[in-house]
Amino acid sequence: MAAAAAPRGWQWGEPRALGRAVRLLQRLEEQCGDPRLALGPPSLRDLLPRTAQLLREVTKARRAAGGGGPDGPGGAGDFLFVYLANLETKGRQVAALLPARGTSGANDELFREGCRLRRQLAKLALIFSHMHAELSALFPGGKYCGHVYQLTKAPAHTFWRERCGARCVLPWAEFQSLLCTCHPVEPGPTAQALRSTMDLTCSGHVSIFEFDIFTRLFQPWPTLLKNWQLLAVNHPGYMAFLTYDEVQARLQACRDKPGSYIFRPSCTRLGQWAIGYVSSDGSILQTIPSNRPLFQVLLEGQKDGLYLYPDGKKQNPDLSELRYTEPHQRICVSEEQLQLYWAMNSSFELCKICAERNKNVRIEPCGHLLCSRCLAAWQHADSQTCPFCRREIKGREAVSIYQFQGRPAAEATAENPEDNSDQEDWEQELGQVSRRGRVLGPGPRAWTLGH
Repeated sequence: MAAAAAPRGWQWGEPRALGRAVRLLQRLEEQCGDPRLALGPPSLRDLLPRTAQLLREVTKARRAAGGGGPDGPGGAGDFLFVYLANLETKGRQVAALLPARGTSGANDELFREGCRLRRQLAKLALIFSHMHAELSALFPGGKYCGHVYQLTKAPAHTFWRERCGARCVLPWAEFQSLLCTCHPVEPGPTAQALRSTMDLTCSGHVSIFEFDIFTRLFQPWPTLLKNWQLLAVNHPGYMAFLTYDEVQARLQACRDKPGSYIFRPSCTRLGQWAIGYVSSDGSILQTIPSNRPLFQVLLEGQKDGLYLYPDGKKQNPDLSELRYTEPHQRICVSEEQLQLYWAMNSSFELCKICAERNKNVRIEPCGHLLCSRCLAAWQHADSQTCPFCRREIKGREAVSIYQFQGRPAAEATAENPEDNSDQEDWEQELGQVSRRGRVLGPGPRAWTLGH
């Protein structure tokens, strides 16, 4: 969708546009009454009423604020203008596939597995799922927070805020020019392919939420577009806009070839990958790796004999060139805190949960540190929130803590604000830490965090 001027504010028609969107979703929900149309996940029958309810909450919050708040260029008003126009377009496409209200059933082709119309409806369901997730992220509970939204990957967050400021949505052409300042994109087919991957909602724009999802999928940041080209553009195992059921159906043809696999962005956990593969006994399994770079997962799976034949093909691309070690990011403990750890026969690097192993994982985006075993045990209990601050875990990063000789600890800490999330709990850690920790020697020292 081409960029267009947004309405001039709440009083210029935004309430009516929100109301029309809610009524459209209600009509579509009625058209989805046939239980045979319950495709998914994701399912339009679930998404339509949930999106309508969230739009009602947005309407209520906007009315209470009088349409005010952070509504500058690229703010709430601009986003809603783009979002509602896209919702109307996609809603009409869905309506054209579904039976009209009062008629006696849908086109029989919709109920045949693998048919063109059913595939179109499944893709639209995925787009509606992405649109609901985007609206939920930028308007939690109906209240706009796009101007303070935090991207999961710190370099991506820095890039967006330095170049886009408080804006939460940009037309694709403008965003592409900004991205080229650090990640050059070849014009033509390559740029078009990048747009189709990043623009999850197919609106012709890029929101801060969509960029967050893209940078999580194709991490790490320094080789972002190289990762994307090798994993999405050139890899035969990559499948865009595929549902769980469609993965099962596609791998049926490879049941006699264990090690066949395909991968897709997860539609239930945006920002993570879902991998479908044929096991040694011919079963078709699907898994979501826990917040790790995809190339690492595929390389390990290849070594273990799980991911050998992308989409059943013999040629398995070599992804070893994507191995990359980022520069150390130093996070220091203040001298005062260090002395307290030393006085308790403890150390900063000790995991504050088990008090036995050193911290070696950083949770994203909150930045809390702990050991990988404790994080694995915590997530095994199906908890996707940080055990310290309860924020959603959107990523994890392997880290190591080592002694740093150099500037005074106070100076180093002041220049490294990323440590705040872990240091804010230092009193809690001192109360929980075991006295079995390594004793730090006397005198001023600084401890820093590196990858």
